[in-house]
Formats: sequence, structure tokens, C-alpha cells
Amino acid sequence: MTPAERTLRARIAANTSWGKTVDRTARTEAARKALHDRFETQVPAEITDPQARAVAAENLRKAHYQRMALRSAQSRARNRV
Repeated sequence: MTPAERTLRARIAANTSWGKTVDRTARTEAARKALHDRFETQVPAEITDPQARAVAAENLRKAHYQRMALRSAQSRARNRV
């Protein structure tokens, strides 16, 4: 099987699976929780107030996505040349 055929079969399987999914939110809940927990664990231990920890985790999440956006923009700029 060629790489293109494997890719196409994987796409078919993924779309079939998602097409049969009744509750998409429940299906992705574990992944969303794991990502949230990742940022929570990055908050310094010195921040003990739960509300302050939540704000700090949200800031870390935003920074993560901003770094991804920056890298994406840099990659697109390199590819335009």
C-alpha cells in the first residue's frame, strides 16, 4: 500500500468514526482535561489561591497558543520566499 493510500484509508476511518459518534463532547473530554491539567501543573507551587492558579493556568494556555501561532506565521513567511 502506498503512503497516499494509507493516508486516504486513515481519513476514511477517522470520518467514519466521527460520523458514528453521538456525543462529541464526551469523546474529547479526556483530551481536554489532560490539556487543562498540563497547564495547571506548570503553575508555580507558590501560587496557592485556587482562583489565582486558574488565572495563571489560563495565561499559560494563551501563551502556548500564541507561540504556536507565531511559529505558524514564521513558517508561512519562510515558505513564501
